[in-house]
Formats: sequence, structure tokens, C-alpha cells
Amino acid sequence: VEFGVCSQLCLLRPWLSSRLPWLDDNLSGTSGMEVDDRISYLEQRLQLQEDEIQVLKAALADVLRRLSACEENGLSLQRKGPTKGTRLQSSSLRAAQPTPWVLSSQRAPLASLGSSHLGAQGAGCRAWRAGRSEPGGARGQGQWLPPRPPRPNDPCPYAEDGYVKMFLRGRPVPMYVPDALVATYSLDTKLELPPKKLKLDWVYGYRGRDCRANLFLLPTGEIVYFVAAVAVLYCVEEQRQRHYLGHNDDIKCLAVHPDMVTIATGQVAGTSKDGKPLLPHVRVWDSVSLNTLHVLGLGAFDRAVSCVGFSKSNGGGLLCAVDESNEHVLSVWDWQKEQKIADVKCSNESVLAATFHPTEPTLLITCGKSHIYFWNLDKGSLSKRQGIFEKHEKPKYVLCVAFTENGDVVTGDSGGNLYIWGKGGNRISQAVLGAHEGGVFGLCVLRNGTIVSGGGKDRRVVLWGRDYQKLQENEVPESFGPVRTIAEGKDDTLFVGTTRNSVLQGSLATGFSSLVQGHTEELWGLATHPSLDQFLTCGQDRQVHLWSVATRRPLWSKAIEDAARSAGFHPNGSVLAVGTVTGRWLVLDTETRDLVTIHTDGSEPISVVSFSPDGSYLAVGSHDNFVYVYGVSEGGRKYTRVGKCSGHSSFITHLDWAADSSCFVTNSLDYEILYWDPTTCRQIPNAGAVRNLEWATASCVLGFGVFGIWPEGADGTDINAVCRSHDGKLLASADDFGKVHLFSYPCCQPRAPSHAAGGHSSHVTNVAFLPDDSLLDDAGGRGLGRERARIMICGRWMEPAGDPGAPRRARV
Repeated sequence: VEFGVCSQLCLLRPWLSSRLPWLDDNLSGTSGMEVDDRISYLEQRLQLQEDEIQVLKAALADVLRRLSACEENGLSLQRKGPTKGTRLQSSSLRAAQPTPWVLSSQRAPLASLGSSHLGAQGAGCRAWRAGRSEPGGARGQGQWLPPRPPRPNDPCPYAEDGYVKMFLRGRPVPMYVPDALVATYSLDTKLELPPKKLKLDWVYGYRGRDCRANLFLLPTGEIVYFVAAVAVLYCVEEQRQRHYLGHNDDIKCLAVHPDMVTIATGQVAGTSKDGKPLLPHVRVWDSVSLNTLHVLGLGAFDRAVSCVGFSKSNGGGLLCAVDESNEHVLSVWDWQKEQKIADVKCSNESVLAATFHPTEPTLLITCGKSHIYFWNLDKGSLSKRQGIFEKHEKPKYVLCVAFTENGDVVTGDSGGNLYIWGKGGNRISQAVLGAHEGGVFGLCVLRNGTIVSGGGKDRRVVLWGRDYQKLQENEVPESFGPVRTIAEGKDDTLFVGTTRNSVLQGSLATGFSSLVQGHTEELWGLATHPSLDQFLTCGQDRQVHLWSVATRRPLWSKAIEDAARSAGFHPNGSVLAVGTVTGRWLVLDTETRDLVTIHTDGSEPISVVSFSPDGSYLAVGSHDNFVYVYGVSEGGRKYTRVGKCSGHSSFITHLDWAADSSCFVTNSLDYEILYWDPTTCRQIPNAGAVRNLEWATASCVLGFGVFGIWPEGADGTDINAVCRSHDGKLLASADDFGKVHLFSYPCCQPRAPSHAAGGHSSHVTNVAFLPDDSLLDDAGGRGLGRERARIMICGRWMEPAGDPGAPRRARV
């Protein structure tokens, strides 16, 4: 310490260069710059440690002085009487305990997030409130505040030095207050709720990858299907959606009552925000009012409800359901009384369908892996007969089941065969072998008695006559994937759900076109066009979609070689960048989707790609802890590497540019907040120097303007994304609990109030406002009331869905 930081580094430089390979000047052409960066970084860390030592010394001296004073007072009072002395001594000890809220005139150090300060919740935080006169003293005099239990995210104000500190998992996170607010800022100020609320406007995507028989046409002209925790009622003619939002986790199955109004949906098990289990159950609801009528089976199902079906011949008074326990229990319910009538272990193998016979009130059929069972319901018990294949080869899977006009049962299997089982029997009466190449995934009996089947591997939709002769066929485009389910529409129209989470509309005569489209894997990349009502999504399925908000369909789609992780538009909107999980990032033309350029930086996922507001730089944040900076010219057509920003100790998660493009700020997984000069790729060591900058965006989850989004007890990974509206009045956050929260901006008070909305079933991975914050039409997200800002939300896993709250499996 006595030699000084700079002299120590001068002495250490030759030794470091000879022993640490990353300081070898011969490693690369840019190694000299990397050495300087490392030395600069070490200088900053040493300076921070020196500052911390000084603060710790001051704090320790202050505590010792107070302990000494307390002991002296205790001894003097003990002479007056043992009883009083005992009480006062214990009081003195309590006063000497550290408290998270302490005022002091000791100057606190300027530091970046990565520094370890006074410890987490047990150590005392020293704070100064400038612009205030404390009772009993002039401005500048400290005062001890009453102790209170520490909280996981306890912010402590440093007003004179101008920053607020909060703790995430015991790590201090200092955030600097703009000079204009230092004199008046107080943590005690209460923020108001935002003036607008979130309302789900449109859901993109459909869950077809792992669910069956989940697409139906209602008498209202709406098709009903589900994605994430949302049941969607989509009126194709009017281009309007309604949504049932009663579920709190993924919907797995759907059935329509014979009255064509009542609908049943079953969901999977989940976990709430506070760690409590969310039990799988069935919800019966009205498709007109969207009101929940009954909730069945809370505590009766295991893991998930995978199949549901209403009875058809007795007024629809019964409902069957199969769960995903090891025995795949089949149960029958009087759904209006919410009472279970019977249950039985169905199969140790997976069950893919369960349905009542349309004319036999006590007959149920289940099918799945290596089986088809015919169940008879009699006096509260279920007995089964196994389907006998006799001379026909037993299929590996019986995939789907339908009923003809005369009551025969038709099944499609994994071998591509159609088998017809005579009414009331368990033997095959007729077979259509090789009806499809690969499995038969869907069956639909049309109003005229003919049958339509959908193939997996061959993607064909085939029309069969009453005598099971092929009448007509067509093929689903390869980009949409195999057929999952088929529903009859008006006239000769068919709706086809596919395994790539799309819904197609068309006919056997004219072919099929996309009606609903989505992603099939985890979805993280989301970016909105800077001036047009367009947005881009990209995900693990290696698909990039540029969407039109007006048509709610992709303007174009492009398949890329690697799974995508992040995306960003150039300010002029002519090109966009996509970061992948392999360290490669590519630039595409937004009009033609042509590849403009492709680069590779490291081999880790690219978590963020962001153009500077003036379009002259591109910052690429990677999981290798570096930010790569490129100079951009020719309107986003040419890229020249400027350098590499090194200093983070964990991977980059978020990035924001200053409005004047003079610098940018980054967050990392270990809660560091670092500032960078793009011209030199050097860290700006004095964070206070940039405290007054105006930021073009607010996508970093750590910072003074957004720290109020963190709930009490958050561990630092609970919030995945944040975005500020273009008018600067609203802030939206996406969390791990299926919610999108809407705050007022700036959100700089602890645990700020918010409006929350749901629909996603788990991790909401990204959120972004569309360019026009005053219009209603929204694609893939939620609107915000009349004068609604358009906001895009995407979530994790299987299919895209937009909503006000956030969902776990892939949704936009």
C-alpha cells in the first residue's frame, strides 16, 4: 500500500508478462491492447480495494468508539444498581450490533458492481443523505437509525456520493443517482402505479409439437386451440382473438362438449413464485363468457392431465381424463357436481387419446403405446377389453382415434395403417394398410361421412370415402412440418395443426397456407423494428421470423445453421443482426432476408447484439465474458472490428447505449455494472462520470432507473429482461414466474408497485415495446388499454404466445 498502486504495477508488469500467458505480447496483433486493458483493470481493482480498506477501517473505528462509550456508560450505571445495570448493559449490546441502515459523514468509495464492499445483509451499510438536515444536528452529521431485520435486496442510499446500493444474493450492487436528483432523492418516496394496464391482445403460435386433438371449430366461427397457459379462440374471418386465462401452467389437452359451447382443458403441474406446488387439474369453462364453470381434480392427478373427453350420448354429463402418472390413471367425472365416479390404472405406457363412444354411453376408448383398450363403465367401476390385432402386426403406437357415422372405431398408428374396429367389438373388421408413409397422426370424420387422415413423415392430408378408398390428397409444405391434427371448417375448408406449432387453413383442392405460426424450441431472441410495425423473433429451432403487426403473420422466415440467441435492428431498419449459440453472428437484409455478412467471436453463445443509436457501432456481448465492438459503415453493410472489452467476471446478459453513442453499459450474470468507451474498448473506471448521461434504451436489469423492478427476496436471475417505452413513461419486466410487470419509469424506488399480467406458464425470456407507443394493434404481446402501447413478449420452451404475463414454453 505504501508504494502506491501505480508503482506496484510497474514492478509487477515484467513478472506478470513472463508468467501469465494472456499477457504475452506475441499471442496476437491486438495483444498489446489486451495487456493494457488487463493492467488498467488491475489498477482499478487495487484502487477499489484500497478504498474499501479505508472504509472498513473507518467503520471499525466508529464501532470501537461506540462500544467503548457504551461500556463506560454501562459501568457508571452499574454502580447505581444491579437491576438497572443489567438492563442497560443488554441495551448497549443491542445498540452495538450492525444495522443495514446507518448514516455517516464518512465518504464512501466509488466502485463498480463487482467489488465486495461491507458484506451483505449482516454488515452495516454507511450512508449519507445530502440535501437534508437530520434532527438534532446540522447537515453533514450522521445519526444511527433503529436496527431492523435485513432483507435480501436491501438498498442503502449514498446520496452525497450519489448512489444507491442493493444486495443480490449477498453481493452489493451500487447504482449512481444523476446529479439533478441527488439533493432530493429519498428511498422513502412512494411510486404510483403506472396509469396503464396490460391486456392480452394477440397470441402467436400453437402447441402441436407434443399435443394431440387440440384444434376445433366452434359454431361462432372461431377455432379453439391452446399454447402455453392460454386457450385461444381465434375468429379467422374477423381476425380477432379471445383468450381464456384461467390456467396457471401449461395446458396439455382440450375437449369440446357436445353443446359446442362448454370446453374442458387440462394442465400440467407447476410451482408458484413462492415455491408452492401448482396442482394439475381440469378446468371446465364457457367459451362465450370465458367464465370458469368448474375445476376438477385438484390433488387427484399426478404430473399432468394429458387427455380429456366429454361423453356424447347422455347429454355430455360425464368427462374422462388421463394423467401422466406411472400408471396413467383413467378417471371418469360428473363434471357438473365435480365428483369422481370411477378411476383405474390405464397403462404403464404412454396414453395418447381417451374418448367416449358417440352412441354408447358407457363405452370409452383409450390408445397409446402398443395398445388400444375398450373400457366399460358400470356402477362406478371400469373394466377393459384389449384390442386384438390378430393377423395384423401390432403397431408400436396407436396414435389417434375417430368414429364413423355407424359407430365404427377408426384408428391410425405409427405404421401408417388405418384399422376399423366394428361397433361394440374389439377386433379389426377392415384395414387400410400403408395409408401413409410413417405414422397417421390425425383423423377427422367429416359431416358427409368421409374421413380425412393426416400423415407424419409424408405430411399428406388424404380424403377417404365411406368404403375407405382414397379420393383426394394434398401435401402440407415442408416448412410447416408433419400433420398433428385436423379440424373441419365451413364448406370444404380444413384447419390443420402441425408438429412445428403452426395452424394451416385450406382445402384438398387448393392446398394449405399458414394461419398461425410459431417456434418449436426455446425462444430468446426478440427485437422490434425502429420505425415500422414489425418485429423479429429467433430461437433454438434455428428459425428467424420477421413479423408484420398488421397481418400478424411472418413477412418472411429464414432457416439458419445455428440456434439463435439474440437479435437487434440497425437504427435505419435496413439490416438486423442475429447472435447464435456458437459464437457466430450474422447480419440479414430486412427486405430480402439475404445474408449481408457473418462473423465469429469466440465459441460461446452471443447473448446480446446491439447497434449504437447513430448506427456507427455494433456491440456483441458473449458468454465468454467479453464484449466485441465493431465499427459499422455503409448503412450497416460493412463491419470492422474495433476491439474487445474485457473486465467482466461472468457472461454478458444485457447492454444499453448512451443516447449520443459515446459509451455503453453492460450487465453480467454476477451482477456487475460496467461502462465502456466504444472507441477504445476500455472500461470507464469512474462510473460517476457517466451518471448524468441519457440512455437510448433501458434493457439492463441493473441500474438506478430500473432497480425498483426487483421483488423482495429475488436472487438476481429472476428477471430475464426489461424494456422502457419509447415515450419514457413505462417500464416492462419479464420474469421467471410467467409474469410481465408494468411499472412507471423511472423505477428507482425499492419494490416499486406494478401491474402484472399472465399467460405464459413459466420463464418469460424477453420483452420489447413496438415503435408506436400510442396504438393498439399488437402482435405477439399485449396491449395497454385504449392508447395502448404495443409490447412484445416472448417466453421459454415450446411455442410462441403473446400475453401480459409471461409464459414458460416458447412464446412470443
